[in-house]
Amino acid sequence: MPDHLPDRRHWLPSPLLRGSLVFHLVAGAAVALRPGTWPLALGGFVANHLILSTVGLVPRGTLLGPNLTRLPAAAGRAIAITIDDGPDPEVTPQVLEILARHDARATFFCVGEQVATHPQLARAIVQAGHAIENHSQHHFYAFSLLGVRAMSAEIALAQRQISETSGVAPRFFRAPAGLRNPFLQPILLQQGLRLASWTRRGFDTVERDAVRVERRLLRGLGACDILLLHDHRAARTQAGTPVILEVLPRVLAAAAAAGLATVTLADAIPASAAAA
Repeated sequence: MPDHLPDRRHWLPSPLLRGSLVFHLVAGAAVALRPGTWPLALGGFVANHLILSTVGLVPRGTLLGPNLTRLPAAAGRAIAITIDDGPDPEVTPQVLEILARHDARATFFCVGEQVATHPQLARAIVQAGHAIENHSQHHFYAFSLLGVRAMSAEIALAQRQISETSGVAPRFFRAPAGLRNPFLQPILLQQGLRLASWTRRGFDTVERDAVRVERRLLRGLGACDILLLHDHRAARTQAGTPVILEVLPRVLAAAAAAGLATVTLADAIPASAAAA
């Protein structure tokens, strides 16, 4: 996968989508010429759509199109800390304090309605030198079931809300829960966004044990990794502390000990690369 944003004027379907289109055309022609073959064609249509639905449930998959799961090699000895679902009025300010103490940079994938509710936090993220990116307007868990119009609106509304509030237009998009469908890639291309997932995540919205979350994130930690944590909707430890607040300092300390710097996705992949 190239390290630059694809040319938004041209959408090239993935091999899987091209194969799906060819199958539909061939099967449709076969039924038109030999109507008796319709049961076989129907079975093929169902199987094809099941395959497309299934691959959309793989957050790090690339069968539906480009998906950033690691930083480009040009990032060198760097990793990206990404933080989803906020901003959160209780947790985000504390996350910003932790990042400041460690002189670290992070990428916040923010939800449009959260930005609208807490605009000062969105601006604080940018003012502290971090990146703010698009995580949809409402974070619908059924996002992958949306049609073209609804999905496009979800992304465009968040893009406008985040841009107008923070003064910075997002360049990357992360689907809610990482789930998507074949409509997403052409929509992102049209809106000038790039899909980004992660190298590994800690499942910190459901796991209350900070040590387990830390182990998942640090297992095999290396250059160009993209790590996923959450400020909003963060699980709580037995003591009631949002898991990210216990895990983030440890992750940053481990990265520093390994000689790994932290960068934002925007810094690791300059906007100028999009013109390539």
